[in-house]
Amino acid sequence: MVDVRRKREGRRKASYIGAREQTQCRFCRRGEKYVDYKDIETLSKLLTHRGKIYSRKRSGNCAGCQRKVKKAIKRARYMALLPFTA
Repeated sequence: MVDVRRKREGRRKASYIGAREQTQCRFCRRGEKYVDYKDIETLSKLLTHRGKIYSRKRSGNCAGCQRKVKKAIKRARYMALLPFTA
């Protein structure tokens, strides 16, 4: 009976150890402090074909970089480098 409990506990811990590791976002990996609004190639990867901004979960950005991306996309739209809608 004691052996069965130990096996169960061992399984639970083993599955917890294999949990998903946290990865850095693309901007943190590059060490960028500023997201440039003129970098249209990078910003267009973070937009849907309709012109909506992808969520943090979908784009893989951290919270701080997502705010910087949002500001850069809005600046690029204002400067007519990116469309508001498609």
